[in-house]
Amino acid sequence: MAKQNRRDFLKQTALATSTMILAPGAVWCPSPVRAGPARPGTRTGTAGSSAVEIAIARLQEGVTTDLQAIAVKLTEAAMESLGGMGRFVSKGDVVWLKPNIGWNSRPELAANTNPDVVATLVRLCFEAGAKQVKVGDNACNTARQTYRTSGIAAAAEKVGADLVFLDERRFKDVALQGEQLTTWPLYPEILDADLLINVPVVKHHGLSRVSLGMKNYMGIIGGERSRWHQALPACLCDITAYLQPRLTVLDAVRVLTAHGPRGGNPADVQQRNVVAAGTDVVALDAFGAELLGHEPAKIATVRAGFEAGLGQLDYRSLAPVELAVS
Repeated sequence: MAKQNRRDFLKQTALATSTMILAPGAVWCPSPVRAGPARPGTRTGTAGSSAVEIAIARLQEGVTTDLQAIAVKLTEAAMESLGGMGRFVSKGDVVWLKPNIGWNSRPELAANTNPDVVATLVRLCFEAGAKQVKVGDNACNTARQTYRTSGIAAAAEKVGADLVFLDERRFKDVALQGEQLTTWPLYPEILDADLLINVPVVKHHGLSRVSLGMKNYMGIIGGERSRWHQALPACLCDITAYLQPRLTVLDAVRVLTAHGPRGGNPADVQQRNVVAAGTDVVALDAFGAELLGHEPAKIATVRAGFEAGLGQLDYRSLAPVELAVS
């Protein structure tokens, strides 16, 4: 598929309006199958029918090492088992890594993605031939402070990434053509990337019960994000269908088990020593929900993604590769 240039993209999106259809009292009825519209720059095709769809790397029981080494080893192992970063990145690509960097919170509180998971993915992208790797999120707290406190700024820049602080004036209305969302402002620089890698942390959320891969896409949207809370599962399905995710890396080195999405109490954090990577964001969300002690079918956002045809609810049906990393 030919990639639109920036002028054509902005011309197209300028025709859209920032209208979100959320009628009072509306009930969302998902379709059994859903195929989102191809976005600018989306590549089609896969690595083949025999390609691994999910890889789950866990630290071998009894192994003791420092947390940074754990994060690096788990991320490398998950990506290698998935087929390597070269399955997704081609020489000369511009890659956008989308961690959760929403909160002005230290890494040990697990409100944001582990900085060493992010840095490892940046390095692997460059090793696969990426021309540029950008890292950015639409932070809830002040972005410059949040990037720094999270540890992501220093870790990502050390391996050559470009930090991007999202400018609210640059969001552009995009026709999502969703069942709940007609249009919504997204960040053009993210859409222009050759590859968007979704890198959420596994954590509790007060509204949706979990914050995982689909929920992490709220960090690329502008506008009044609180309006999504009126119909969150439907909105997450619409943005996921539009983006057609190719790679999600789930950080469960540490998980936040309560008082999310921000947390703040070390007692709510558990070290799980897991990184999972895959091509099916719904299946990974189901796995993440299990890590937090939930039945995936009872989590509205995960169930909605499955019912919308965006991925598998039973992640085990994808025969995930499970690794014990020492």
